Amino acid sequence: MQLSTFTQVLKYKFTVTENHADPETMLLSFLREKLRLTGTKYGCGGGGCGACTVMVSRYQPATKTIIHYSANACLLPLCQLHGAAVITVEGIGSTKTRIHPVQERIAKAHGSQCGFCTPGMVMSMYALLRNKPQPTMEDITQALAGNLCRCTGYRPIVDGCRTFCQETNCCQANGVGNCCLNGANNADEPEHEKPQLFDKDDFLPLDPTQELIFPPELILMAEMANPQTLTFCGERMTWVSPTSLEELVQLKTSNPKAPLVMGNTNIGPDMRFKGVQHPLIISPTRVTELFEVTQTPQGVCLGAGCSLSEVRSLLEKLVPQLPEEKTELFKALIQQLGNLGSQQIRNVASLGGNIMSAYPNSDLNPILAAGNSKVSVISSGGRREVPLNQDFFVSFGKTILKPEEILVSVFIPFSRKGEFVRAFRQAPRKESSFATVTTGMRVFFSEGSRVVQDISIYYGGMGPTTVSAAKTCAAIVARPWDDETLSRAYDILLDELALPPSAPGGKVEFRRSLTLSFLFKFNLEVLQKLREMNVITDELPEKMQIKPLPREIQRSLQEFQHVSKGQSNQDPVGRPIMHRSAISQATGEAVYCDDIPKTDGELFLALVTSSRAHAKITGLDVSEALQLPGVVDVITSKDIPGKKVRSMFGYHEELLAESKVSCIGQMVCAVVADTRAHAKRGAAAVKISYEDLPDPVFTIEEAVEKSSFFEPLRMIERGNVTEAFKSVDQVYEGEMRMGGQEHFYMETQSMLVVPVGEETEFNVYVSTQWPTLTQDAVAETLDIPSNRVTCHVKRIGGAFGGKVTKTSILASITSVAAWKTNHAVRCVLERGEDMLITGGRHPILGKYKVGFMNDGRIVAADIQYFTNAGNTVDESVLVVEKILLHMDNTYNIPNLRGRAAACRTNLPSNTAFRGFGVPQSIMVVENMVNDVAVVLGRPPDQVREINMYKGLSVTHYKFEFSPENMLRCWEECKAKSDYSARRRAIDQFNQQSRWKKRGMSLIPIKYGIAFAESFLNQAAALVHIYKDGSVLVNHGGTEMGQGIHTKIQQVASRELHIPPSKIYISETSTNTVPNTCPSAASFGTDANGMAVKNACQTLYQRLEPLRQKDPKGSWESWVRAAFFEKISLSATGFHRGPDLYMDWDKMEGQPYAYYTFGACCCEVELDCLTGDYRTVKTDIVVDIGRSLNPSVDIGQIEGAFMQGLGLYTLEELKFSPSGLLYTRGPSQYKIPAVCDMPLQFNVYLLSDSHNPHAIYSSKGIGEPVLFLGSSVFFAIKDAVAAARSESGLVGPFSLDSPATPERACLACASRFTQKIPDSKPGSFKPRALNI
Repeated sequence: MQLSTFTQVLKYKFTVTENHADPETMLLSFLREKLRLTGTKYGCGGGGCGACTVMVSRYQPATKTIIHYSANACLLPLCQLHGAAVITVEGIGSTKTRIHPVQERIAKAHGSQCGFCTPGMVMSMYALLRNKPQPTMEDITQALAGNLCRCTGYRPIVDGCRTFCQETNCCQANGVGNCCLNGANNADEPEHEKPQLFDKDDFLPLDPTQELIFPPELILMAEMANPQTLTFCGERMTWVSPTSLEELVQLKTSNPKAPLVMGNTNIGPDMRFKGVQHPLIISPTRVTELFEVTQTPQGVCLGAGCSLSEVRSLLEKLVPQLPEEKTELFKALIQQLGNLGSQQIRNVASLGGNIMSAYPNSDLNPILAAGNSKVSVISSGGRREVPLNQDFFVSFGKTILKPEEILVSVFIPFSRKGEFVRAFRQAPRKESSFATVTTGMRVFFSEGSRVVQDISIYYGGMGPTTVSAAKTCAAIVARPWDDETLSRAYDILLDELALPPSAPGGKVEFRRSLTLSFLFKFNLEVLQKLREMNVITDELPEKMQIKPLPREIQRSLQEFQHVSKGQSNQDPVGRPIMHRSAISQATGEAVYCDDIPKTDGELFLALVTSSRAHAKITGLDVSEALQLPGVVDVITSKDIPGKKVRSMFGYHEELLAESKVSCIGQMVCAVVADTRAHAKRGAAAVKISYEDLPDPVFTIEEAVEKSSFFEPLRMIERGNVTEAFKSVDQVYEGEMRMGGQEHFYMETQSMLVVPVGEETEFNVYVSTQWPTLTQDAVAETLDIPSNRVTCHVKRIGGAFGGKVTKTSILASITSVAAWKTNHAVRCVLERGEDMLITGGRHPILGKYKVGFMNDGRIVAADIQYFTNAGNTVDESVLVVEKILLHMDNTYNIPNLRGRAAACRTNLPSNTAFRGFGVPQSIMVVENMVNDVAVVLGRPPDQVREINMYKGLSVTHYKFEFSPENMLRCWEECKAKSDYSARRRAIDQFNQQSRWKKRGMSLIPIKYGIAFAESFLNQAAALVHIYKDGSVLVNHGGTEMGQGIHTKIQQVASRELHIPPSKIYISETSTNTVPNTCPSAASFGTDANGMAVKNACQTLYQRLEPLRQKDPKGSWESWVRAAFFEKISLSATGFHRGPDLYMDWDKMEGQPYAYYTFGACCCEVELDCLTGDYRTVKTDIVVDIGRSLNPSVDIGQIEGAFMQGLGLYTLEELKFSPSGLLYTRGPSQYKIPAVCDMPLQFNVYLLSDSHNPHAIYSSKGIGEPVLFLGSSVFFAIKDAVAAARSESGLVGPFSLDSPATPERACLACASRFTQKIPDSKPGSFKPRALNI
């Protein structure tokens, strides 16, 4: 088979002729493992994250043109790439040759933090520019919609890509907020004085003539007249690619069960995630009849093989050429195609495949059916036409077609005069997300009449198939289109599309309510059209109209302070310097753990996990696994030579379960094999027998009832809460629930353990935040001294707290396999396993009782927190402590009591996650303050202000601090966001709009930095100067995208008085800097920066006599002289951090070194009918002292905010009633994407702030801002309150986090949601647990 791939690794392209392609091999594993092109990353394996995006080019002989499109390498079968050219990130540019403008701009605009998603972003953007060298903003957001990033918050990526847009000569495009278009006059402040994060004049221009050419030999091959049938035979599967329709019909007749694969976006994930196996696959991509497009007087006939992108662009070309009345159905299809999947998926997925997969929540089928489309099918018995209607879809994933029939084309009719067609969809996330409910609606009126001649309504997501609302249509047809007809229709529709409360997919009330909302939206659009045609004259009140939510991304501001006038130009501290490895990350050269080349004889480890939540293991049968090809061994707890458990707080966690399991996903044993695929098949063949134990505990309520807690339970109190409640004006009690959160670091847990071969020495390459913990764990597990284990961490593809405890356990298991087999063993979790095994943020239930005065002063509060800790203690006790230490947030409540407990349940253990309990703690407090404001009928920002700390203050744990900068952040945020004026504008907007509401909120934060466990506040460094003057810095912090190496480089540059280019940081390893502490608690730079500063000062002082001897000399000459004078050019540095402590018996202490303050104002617009919302504007003011690097710090602020936005409004973990995690990948678990970014995203660093407690007066910034994402939640809650008041509902109401579209929509309590009957709890088994 011929597959040409480009790369400039060898300075020339090479043609890959792979004669023995296995049909199960995807392009991703071929690139990474066979060709060693590791720039293309594995992120999810299901086309949901975009990390593996490549560009595919093909020559089309019919038109003699070359097409380029982006695609997910993880879903592209190698067999399908015959005659294609593939361009990977390495192929477009590298640091060895020259970098491509896309790579340069994403890097220099600070759009790469951990860098794991960057190659995918680069390739999505590159493919767009190959097709459209001057894209619009809309093109860019579409192109990036299928690429997830967990670090940046997207703003810098979009800003870097925006520099390719045409509209760049406007001053807005140059990063200046006040544009001449806004009529703003900037006379008072010369604009050039404001420092910018990057200067776009430095960028290389994009020159389309310099792009790689399509290989001429592939053109010759494609032009050859007689294409051959291709057949590939793999280990378990055969792949046939026929060249003519007759041959395809013959193949399908003799193999009716063999699936037809075009884009592999449906069969691929089924094979990968559900273990579906097909002995034969037929790939008709070269059958030209499947791609023909013809136009008839009645409509358009599209070949079933056309990709969804092609269908969309064909329809977009047709719409302007036809009279408007003919294009109603086309426009509705274009709209649905814009939201279906991502660009990468639409580029390969076919129209026929989308129809034939017959998904219940299909986006296209309802609209095709409502529009009277037909399909043409062929089999050995000839052709026939089949209408797409309610009879076409038989059951889940099944259509009326016979197994041997092949869908050849789809006929899409023109609409007629007086005919209106609309499509609506609602999904958990606005883009690249499966829909919850979709609909297609068509109505036809004869000219000049409002009497309905014909109507057709289809829904997706309301049953196992696409369903027709036939009874509802019957109630509307032949009647006038008016309120009377429709209000009857709503009631009929409600009965017709009833879902049982335990229906698959859950969200039953929401889905039923959406069916009504969509019909209502259709009604409003039809009335609008009838009015335009003068059929009806009564005006639709302005208030009732529904315009789509805003979507234009605006220019954002990033304000920070210039470095002081006297600072030397050579000193980089305080300047917005690019992340030190951003360019390597953008070219795919940056090496992550799984990019390390395979060593000879290397084995792969796959884990076998428990399928029961609470059971005894009665048997473990590995015999079948050991007989499979490639399987070498199975590792069980009996194989562990040393400690079989890890201990924390007096509790033990088993590395591998021996006699009983306590959650689904607990590791039982591990299979070692020669390849990933063999290890995975081996793991699937291990048989475990169980005996279930009674009464598993899943929810917080069950744990509380059974007193299932991890000790110690914590409590803190100041004042006398019980007495204070007697003297207040009012008392209110409430509660708040908050779901958990998956870390979703882009790089899954990865490690490689290499036995050196002598004296039990091991090298461990691992993606961890705490190399020392992994070193200790491996040494104890293998029963060898720590000096035989070296841990190496080059960089981490995101961590957020999730690569500490579980990583050390995984590395220990992997090390046992390496020790037993004496081979290098690699373990890289698949995304689904990672999500299942590693746990995430603790879900909580907070209950509060608050006493307050009528003027808004809160006098007393009693708050109880329960966290769902899961099956092992992990760091849960520390999380609970931090929850209580932050429960005051910025409020001085004289009588305050907090109690917190970590509940022990049979779910996978939860662990550290950016913010470490604070985002849960303060959420409950802010919700309480909000409730007080609502009870009093006062604006929440006033109640917040009244209760803030003022003057020299003391916290509830008796720690003295000054809240001055906190109040400055609050006031500045109000000023920068123009709070009062916008508040008035929102109230006015809400009065004029019935179905869309705006909401706004302003939220403060006070976050304690450093570890309350004093011994963790230490750091060490080792700095070498080599004879040529170059410097190597080693320190204990790990680089996971937060920019610690970049900041350390700046510190060393300042202290040694040399440019950063002379300083290199290779990796973090336990043999250079021993006994390190975790890179966590926003304390990495504080501690390690001081240690490096200490080492550099030692070295600089040693060179002092040489500088005095030769003051005119260069750095290099002094270093050389030092060597000849026998002066040591290597030094260690150490930082002994503050002695922090917390005494829980006395309820006092100094657990933090200092506080980072901030405030955030957000405005959202909410569609009350669907619960969809947009964050219109966000203004964040943060006090981070004197920033060491504004670009890195602003990147941390934006990234944390977006992660918080995900936590509070989007990300939902769902567990089955038996404790199995449903949401095990990006298709079920939605993290924020480009579409969730605030349309205007402004960040201001507080000026003139100092912090004597950290290096160069800076402050830790990794975690604090995450909580500020809750301002979006409270803005949604504000908008919901406005909607509720329209239904006559006032006063406090509960809205749990995350405020998903489902929760927001139901909380709005519109007349449609009120029609839905409540399902009584206990009368049915819910689909998901409320943990």
